[in-house]
Amino acid sequence: MAFEITGGDINDCTAAPELIAQLPSAEVIVADKGYDRERIREQIETQGARPVISRKRNSIRGNADLDRGLYRYRHLVENAFARLKHYRAVAFRYDKLKRNYENMVAIACGFLWLPM
Repeated sequence: MAFEITGGDINDCTAAPELIAQLPSAEVIVADKGYDRERIREQIETQGARPVISRKRNSIRGNADLDRGLYRYRHLVENAFARLKHYRAVAFRYDKLKRNYENMVAIACGFLWLPM
């Protein structure tokens, strides 16, 4: 797993190539409609993974090739974000420096990963 902290004014698609490059051994990469770009799909395929990304509503191609069974697992990521928001330091971003905030997110992810 990998994550990247970006500014609120940065589009997800601009940070996606660097994030995808950090996952060389992934077999499948699941993402939401915000990552629906041909450039991102091509990068995932060149790394040997299969993209499971829903197409936008105005797409010409449609979602005929979307594996809906794998796409349902995307809710696990959304649930992880919801659980991360329980940590006030993560939800309100008290830290001004990016490195401090990244460390706080990593610690919170570690707590979520530990068995309870």
